[in-house]
Amino acid sequence: MTPTGVTVADAEVPIPDQNQALVRVAAAGVCGSDVHAWQGRHPFITLPYPPGHEVSGTVEAVGPGVSLAVGTRVTLEPFLPCWECKQCRAGRQNVCERLRFFGCAHDQGGMADYFTVDQRRLHVIPAELDWRRAAFIEPLGTPVHASRLAGGLAGKTVAILGAGTIGLLTLMVARAQGAAQVVMTARSARSRERAAKFGPDAVIDATAADAAFLAREALGESADVVFDCVAEQSTMDQALTMANKGGTVVVVGVPPAPVTIPLPMVQDSQLRIQGSATYLPADFAGAIGLLTSGAVDVTDLVTAVHPLDRAAAAFADAASGEHIKVLIEP
Repeated sequence: MTPTGVTVADAEVPIPDQNQALVRVAAAGVCGSDVHAWQGRHPFITLPYPPGHEVSGTVEAVGPGVSLAVGTRVTLEPFLPCWECKQCRAGRQNVCERLRFFGCAHDQGGMADYFTVDQRRLHVIPAELDWRRAAFIEPLGTPVHASRLAGGLAGKTVAILGAGTIGLLTLMVARAQGAAQVVMTARSARSRERAAKFGPDAVIDATAADAAFLAREALGESADVVFDCVAEQSTMDQALTMANKGGTVVVVGVPPAPVTIPLPMVQDSQLRIQGSATYLPADFAGAIGLLTSGAVDVTDLVTAVHPLDRAAAAFADAASGEHIKVLIEP
């Protein structure tokens, strides 16, 4: 992958090593982070790299020490912890001190016919989920994790900044958890119109000078929890205003650059700013439960599907703003 295009290359089928499984890919989602990396806007990914971390597939072969059976349907928990540092020992592998990430600056990615990975990174897909819905387990794990860090959403007023895939999945999680009121913001009229179809109580123009106050008005009060799925200066300013006083701002999006925080306001209003980094196995289990039960229905989020040899078209679609989730099916 280069800044000017997406290249599909031939490669040998990898051989699973000790504790590794070989997975044949059925579906892989194009994440917003993949698009940002392709455009040179991701702070942690350098080009070129093999992309793809939203994956569903089948175990095709196993290396020594693997307990998964050939033929098992699996999805990938893509971060690659060291398992030895302080954070890993405490069960916080998502913030491992030597963290690597499959499909993001790693030597393999899920937009391929096959990949190998440590079996500890694989989760079994229930029979009730087809390949496309199963490819949403990874992205759905993100708002499940974020909502858990926020202390749950039942009965709370919630604002979601950004109406991309993660923003819409956050809306679905908030509804599934019984949030009292949910408002969203989006910059384009197309995004606002699209978001409105998924059932928020209101969708606010994020570019309006008084967007934060309009969100508070729609909620009827300040937001108990704000999920910033964009994480830029403008959205952080809005998030803190919406949460003032006593609210929680959860930073879900990957910030493209540093932002400034009005620390006197944070202290005086007892605001909490909470970072949310990916997910943990419990969040994958939660995501699988939401999808399997039907509490979260992602069917209408898939708006384009491409074969692997048309990966360039898939990235173009994902970057166009006209689609929600673009899938690649090798």
